[in-house]
Order: sequence, then structure tokens, then C-alpha cells
Amino acid sequence: MAYYKDLREYIQLLEKKGLLWRIKRPIVKETELSPLVRWQYRGLPEEKRKAFLFENVIGLNGRKYDVPVLVGGMAANSEVYATGMGCALDKVHERWVEAQRKPIPPRLVNSGPVQEEIHTGKELEEEGLDEFPFPIDIPGFDGLRRTTATHFFSKDPETGAVNNGNYSGNVSARNRMTIGINRAAHIWIHLEKAKKLGKPLQVALVTGVVPAVSFVSVAKVTYGIDEMAVAGGLAGEPIEVVKCQTVDLEVPATAELVVEGVVSLEENEEQTGSFGEYCGYMAETTLRPIFNITCISHRKNPIFTTLISQMPPSESSKIRQVAYESNLLKFLKYDCNLPGVLQVVLYEASGSWHYCVIQLKKTHNSQAWQALNAIVGFESHIGKFIIAVDEDIDPRDHDAVIWAMSFRVQPHRDTRITEGRMGILDPSTAPTGSPRAELVYPFPTGGSAILIDATRKWDYPPVALPGKEFMERARQIWEELDLPPLTPKTPWHGYELGYWPEKYSEAARLNLEDRLYELGERRHKERGPFIVQ
Repeated sequence: MAYYKDLREYIQLLEKKGLLWRIKRPIVKETELSPLVRWQYRGLPEEKRKAFLFENVIGLNGRKYDVPVLVGGMAANSEVYATGMGCALDKVHERWVEAQRKPIPPRLVNSGPVQEEIHTGKELEEEGLDEFPFPIDIPGFDGLRRTTATHFFSKDPETGAVNNGNYSGNVSARNRMTIGINRAAHIWIHLEKAKKLGKPLQVALVTGVVPAVSFVSVAKVTYGIDEMAVAGGLAGEPIEVVKCQTVDLEVPATAELVVEGVVSLEENEEQTGSFGEYCGYMAETTLRPIFNITCISHRKNPIFTTLISQMPPSESSKIRQVAYESNLLKFLKYDCNLPGVLQVVLYEASGSWHYCVIQLKKTHNSQAWQALNAIVGFESHIGKFIIAVDEDIDPRDHDAVIWAMSFRVQPHRDTRITEGRMGILDPSTAPTGSPRAELVYPFPTGGSAILIDATRKWDYPPVALPGKEFMERARQIWEELDLPPLTPKTPWHGYELGYWPEKYSEAARLNLEDRLYELGERRHKERGPFIVQ
């Protein structure tokens, strides 16, 4: 396992591996930064995408910032994500399962670099958040400045269990923000408990952390589990934490920036304008809980970290995709007693949670529905199109999934629609401008999901492709001819699926021996009267 002492060490490795671009020319944070990064998501294949480190950031007002901006550093593509995990790409899901089954609690230390500079009181009113180069994500449409790679730490007021969730922090003033959360967020449970106790909830916004902490913040870890212990499990050793200055919370000691404060459900305010969201559309302004800032601490010359989100694919769709796939796999395989589940795949184009494919090796037909129903029960908004496929279908290949849905499904028999679902910023749930309650859970039964069993229910004839040995020989010739490199799609050779009578095998064998006429003569002697079939 690879444990990074801080974000800076990790950035050095990204650069060493050729996974980071350093941008030294002046870049305007409001109009140039996000569009430049966006181009790699609209014009490059995933494997070509990289992290960006902007080292010369300026504002429209001419201000030059001493704070570099990192974008794409956690999940520009799958290779960047695996680098953050410190393992090979094919071991990422295994690492996630192991981390949740064997978490490692954080280690409290007396001090850390994140508190090299501390600002309170009048400093917050005069400078506060202005010190940091918040980019505008969707120039021309965005009406607010916000943080995206920001992990809000809070404690359950009753149990003390720590939550680390990634929510947007929307800047309202130098010393005030609103938090972009919904009622499904775990921090909302903390807020409601604090309200019952008659006190505000203490919160710390953290950014610029080692990858393990960022990965956990978006992962939908089961409520009540110490997410910093899961982060330790991912890193392979305890994450060092320090006590905050003005709130009773512990935060990563080597983080770049921490914003401390309190949040209450007693008051809220409307966001300043619309903003781009994960679904690829602009969202409407809403009332959000107010985050009153009591302290800002940071490293000297901190690195400001942000996630590029909005239109998928994006960094946020990739970081969610890998975490959700891993957690759903662990949930089905170990918690739901389904050892035959091989993969759970979420498509980035769906925002990484609306289109879900489960690959499993069944021992009984009921297991497909067991898996489909379990996904629906995991979270009220994850999964709108949920599909179960067999082990011979590559769940990451959309063509293979469509093939399974086309020829292994009868809609009247193999599909079910379930209601009672939440729609989070999904514009198909209700018309734009509807009350928020309708947008999230339309009266009276909410949104819906369709479950599709695209597995084989009985034996099938073989896949109509040449046998494996013939395809392997043909590939050898292909390479000898120096034809373009191949990226094989599953299936790339024929194989049996249970139904294949001996007479067909015999005909295929004799055909390869150039003896098919012998079989033709035999069949001719066995002929009978004409029958319409």
C-alpha cells in the first residue's frame, strides 16, 4: 500500500507518472480555468485525461493569487484514481472492500501543517475567503462561487460518530457560506439532532487532503461508521488528525485548508444564483443552511483543490463511480449473501448512479432479482435503470449490455418498476420551477426505477463467433501483418451456453476436416416426406 504524507507528495508522483500538467502561464480563474480543463472531458478519451495544476492564477479584478489550483487530481481518469489508491487499477475494488472490513482509526497528533496560519475575528471580515481563488465552474451561466472538492466534517451530537461528506460550499460573504446538502445526506441527520438539542452543529470544511480522505468523502459509507477509519484502511495506516481551533472536531493534520464554523437549521438563505450540477444541467437556486465561519486555518502557500463536475463525464462522475461500484459490490457480495456477484458497474454518463449493471454467476434464477432488489434498497436515489447480466457479458461494454437486453429479456416477464425513489437534481422528476418537495419526491409515490433481469433463464445455443483457437490464430496473423492494434471486446470468440446437440458438433467437426459431404450423404439417405416446420 502507498500512504501519502500529504497532497504535495501525491502531486509529485502524479507528475512523475506523466499524469499531471503544470500550467505556468496566467490563467483567469473566473473565465479560463474551468473551460480549459473542460476541454479534456469533451475532446479526449479517458486514458488521455490528466490532472491540472495552475500555478499562476489571477482574478478578473487583476488580483494575483499565491495559491495554486489543483483540478482533476483525484479522478481525472481511472489511472489517476488508482494512483491515489496506491494500487493497480484491477485491485481498486478489492482495496475498497478490505478497507471497510478492516478499518484503521485515525491517530491524533498535537500539531500539523494545516494550522501554520490561523485567521479569526476581524481577519475573517476583512479578508476571509477572499484569500482563495474560487473558480467559476460554468462561466456565462453560474451565478455563484463555490467549493466542490470540500469535505465537511461533523459529529453525531448523540453518539459522537464522525461524518466526512463531500458537499458544495457556496460563498455568500467573506465569513459566510451556505452548504449544498439534501435530506438524504448524513450531515442532515446531525443537523436535525443538533436542532432538537437546541444548538448549532459544529462543522469543518476541509480541502487539499490525501486521496484516501477524498475518496471516502463521496463513497456513501454506511451511516455511523467512522469514515476516517475507512480512509485509514484505504491508506494502509492511520490518518493523522489535529484538533480544530474553534470547534470540537479533528481534521487531517496535513490538509491544505480548513474552514471552521457552525450550521443551524434555524435559518437559511437563498443561493446567489444558478449553478451547474452533476446531471449536466443548470440547477435552480434553493434555500440552504447557513455556515457561519469562526476560523480559517491553512498551510503556508496552500494548494486550493477543486473537482470539476457538472456535465458528465467529469472528475466528480469518475470519483463517485469507482467508490459506488466498490461499495455496492461489497454490499451485494458480503452483506446480501450473494457470492456470485462478480462486478457492479455504474456508467459515468448517467452521473454515476442512475445506470447500474450487475454482473453475476447465478446458481439459481432468483439470484438476479435478489441482486436487483438489493440495489434498490441500498440508497433511495442510486439506480434508475438497474440491469442484471450473466458472467459472459462485459458490464462496461454498452454494446454487450444492449445485446443481453435485446436477446435475454422479455419485457413483460423480466422487468419491474419500483416507485418511492428520490430524484436529486434530476430535471425529469418534475417540471422546472416546481416546489422543492416535488422536485425531490413527487406526490404521492416519488420517482421510480426500472429493474431488468437480462440474464439467461435457460440454456442457449453457442455464441455465433469463431472458436477461441481460430480467433487466436487470426490475431497472430493480424499482428504479423502489422495491422492497427486491437482492443478486444467481450465476447471475442464463440463458446457454448448449454444447448448444443451432438449432431451440430459433428457437422462442425467434419466441415473442418473437409468431410461435410459424407454427412450430407448420410442425411440424404435418412430423408423423409416434406414437412412444413
